[in-house]
Amino acid sequence: MQVTTLSFDNLHAHGPLFADLLRARHRTFIEQAKWDLPAADGMEFDQYDTPASRWVAVHEGGCILAGVRLTPTTHRCGIYSYMIRDAQLGLLSTIPPNLLFQEAPVDPKIWESSRVFVSHDVPASKRLRVQMQLISEMVQAGRALGATSVLGLIPANSPRLARRVGLDCIPAGPVLDIGGSMSVAVNISMATKVH
Repeated sequence: MQVTTLSFDNLHAHGPLFADLLRARHRTFIEQAKWDLPAADGMEFDQYDTPASRWVAVHEGGCILAGVRLTPTTHRCGIYSYMIRDAQLGLLSTIPPNLLFQEAPVDPKIWESSRVFVSHDVPASKRLRVQMQLISEMVQAGRALGATSVLGLIPANSPRLARRVGLDCIPAGPVLDIGGSMSVAVNISMATKVH
């Protein structure tokens, strides 16, 4: 099992890994979760997949097992900044604007995690190991980018997993039904040691 953090600077060194990650997102979010998201050539993408973002991919034997996108909360592209802030500002009709207890941060030390997934093809016996690899690399990548915390929108039951692996994960908003699944915004400290 390998874990790679992709950026526009290193995509060329990883062959089809980025396209494979977007195809895995398509399977996860469009085919399985039935979300209405942009797609082309079997790949899911949106306005937040820009050169400012980074993508963590857990992969093995040419298959994407899991992934997450990291975007700086200071980034702007046209009218968009980052998903959670744009939802709070009412720019996204699919995410309720009341997802945070306070105003969405714009801070170079805070990054957003989004499009977090573990492939449905990952067997239960391997799932925790894949999740651990994804979380560990997300923390390492976040730290390397200068982040002290990550703001994410995750399944409502995920904070239990985070605590189990030693991640400091604090709810930043109420539990909401988003796209048919119960989700919660959380602040994740990059200072903690992942088990």
